[in-house]
Amino acid sequence: MLDAAAFAAALRAILPPGVSMGQADPMRLHPLAVGEALPGAVPARLAEFSAGRAAARLAFQHPGQSLPIGQDRAPVWPAGSVGSITHCAGLCLAVVAKQDDFQGLGLDAEPEVALESGLWPTILCEGELAPDGIAALAHFVAKEAVYKAQYAQSKQLFGFQAIRLAFTEDHFEAEFQTPVPPFEKGARIPGHILRAGGYLGAFVALSRL
Repeated sequence: MLDAAAFAAALRAILPPGVSMGQADPMRLHPLAVGEALPGAVPARLAEFSAGRAAARLAFQHPGQSLPIGQDRAPVWPAGSVGSITHCAGLCLAVVAKQDDFQGLGLDAEPEVALESGLWPTILCEGELAPDGIAALAHFVAKEAVYKAQYAQSKQLFGFQAIRLAFTEDHFEAEFQTPVPPFEKGARIPGHILRAGGYLGAFVALSRL
């Protein structure tokens, strides 16, 4: 059985100082703030969208904070802040921080269910190994978290093959296989893997030097 509260507690326990978290129920519709809209969305997608905004407002501790959707479909974070939202079956979380403290944040989670083998080639790059579907899922959530964290800096789209992962217990390190300015080829980003409440997730915080 999935336990969103257990996963949220596990995430909260590893968040660095200066990063706040909010949680909302993705199964129901939450009030939207001024400027927030998702035209044409089916009810389930609108519930996820509104839950993500509600979770971010809780993280900001600002009930009226608006997070409109940008032309790139990513949330437009308030000036001076960075953040990340993830939602999947029964779970919706947001993490936020001041831009003075962090260059970017990345969070992703999925139910811990083996990823079908047909999807592995689209996720794994040369040199990466996944002995089973759970390991492949770990690669997926980790790369999603890295992508979200770096996007605040690069504003660039790229495929999963652009980064290669190395895992050590509940940590990982992502290495860029191609330059994605301002990240050079060979640049590395560390992150955490979390397993709790039937979910498998990843968290990345790009600290200021």
